[in-house]
Amino acid sequence: MESEGVPVGRRVVLGMLGLGAVGVLFGSKVTDTVNGLFSPLGAALPAAGGFRIYTVTGSLPARSEAEYRLKVTGLVDRPLELTVADLRAMPRTRFVKDFQCVTGWRVPDVPWTGVALSALLDAAGVQAAGKALRFVSFDGAYTESLTLEQARRPDMVVAYEMYDKPVTRAHGGPVRLYTAPMYGYKSCKWLAEIEVTPRVVPGYWELRGYDIDAWIGKSNGRDDAPVD
Repeated sequence: MESEGVPVGRRVVLGMLGLGAVGVLFGSKVTDTVNGLFSPLGAALPAAGGFRIYTVTGSLPARSEAEYRLKVTGLVDRPLELTVADLRAMPRTRFVKDFQCVTGWRVPDVPWTGVALSALLDAAGVQAAGKALRFVSFDGAYTESLTLEQARRPDMVVAYEMYDKPVTRAHGGPVRLYTAPMYGYKSCKWLAEIEVTPRVVPGYWELRGYDIDAWIGKSNGRDDAPVD
């Protein structure tokens, strides 16, 4: 999902989407929520470009670029604490890929710009015991995971731009993870920390029954866009 809903099962979310039962959680003052309309169960009205916006906490966390820090911790030789400016100073990775939610909707040809996840890992120096990554959101609730092998794919990026503009608060800015070959719930929004771990630690939705790997076309038995 494009970040994920409150702690209810996927069947409930699918049912909500199928019925079109969408509630309003925020008013029009939340201008960078694209349309600013949310459901208390995580389903949302289609936003600009076809995105639906989800949050597991019932609100959108906020952190300015000036106060934002990304930590790289755990089994590394050189723990990092990076500002948005630090990330922008690193070699840029840009590609155009679809964003697909496990519930079935897709936004084609989204431009993403940021730092390759592998470059951050190299900068920190992953220790031999490090086999996986745990991602932590500054919403205070959401987490995700990747194996080290998955994380080193070239289509895994810590993104600070989307559509060639800074990632908005609604889309998980100022910095978020984007995992191109996997369903959207793997792409942790409001990214605060990348922890290198000795094994995979299941993330928020995986603890609630979602697939840990989440490859598009392989994980939900329905979509016809298999992983590369």
